Amino acid sequence: MKFAYSLLLVAMTGLAGCATQSSLDVVRSDMDAVKTRLFSVEKDLGGVRDESKQGIGSVEKEYKSDVLAVRKLSADIQASMDSVKSDIQVLNGKTDDLAISVKKPADDLARYREDADKRIFALEDRVVKLQTAMDELTKKVADLAQPKKEEPPTPEAFYTKGLETFKAGDMPGARDIFTKFLEQYPQHDLAANAQYWIGETFYNEKGYEPAILAYQEVIKQYPGKDKVPAAMLKQAMCFRLIKDVKSAKYVLKKLEETFPKSEEAKKAKALLKEIK
Repeated sequence: MKFAYSLLLVAMTGLAGCATQSSLDVVRSDMDAVKTRLFSVEKDLGGVRDESKQGIGSVEKEYKSDVLAVRKLSADIQASMDSVKSDIQVLNGKTDDLAISVKKPADDLARYREDADKRIFALEDRVVKLQTAMDELTKKVADLAQPKKEEPPTPEAFYTKGLETFKAGDMPGARDIFTKFLEQYPQHDLAANAQYWIGETFYNEKGYEPAILAYQEVIKQYPGKDKVPAAMLKQAMCFRLIKDVKSAKYVLKKLEETFPKSEEAKKAKALLKEIK
């Protein structure tokens, strides 16, 4: 602005020397117009400055508002990210729980299959056993359907049959069985017993003389057997019953001397006291 005034003064000075009054008026008029124009320009510049200040203030205010909005948005985004992270952790936990829950039925299924396999194996084993039993039963039925050859009884069975017949009271039948036993098995360990029971059949029939002979066979043929003391005692009793007291005493004394620790020896001692 000062520069403009200086130019104006220089112009005025130059004009003062050579210009006319009229020209001076024109110049003055122009100067007024210039001043008016300058004032108008200054006013406009002031308005521009105010508008600039207002614009800058508004921009600054909007900038600060935008910064705050951006910061708020950033905070919201961070909060959202934290929430997402938390949700992810929850989902991971649920995923683990789901994996465990999925694994548990799988384990239960494996155990069920194992148990089922065991039951199947047990049933198969039972079927095999049942089939084996069925085969054996079928074989037995087939064997029963065929006529079997009668096998001879064992010596023990033969002897037992004689005892059963004796207990049934069939003395002749029992005597016949024991006699056949001695014919077939003369060296058997039960031979002495069979001979003793032959004597018993006679004794029970009150055939004392044949009983004495049967007991004598036990004493003579089987001297080391357990039935000898019993045969001697029963022989002495037969002698007594047929009134042969002398023979009865002889046999009883012989029994005491030969088998002093036997039960028959004790009975012989008591019987000797009774015989007179």
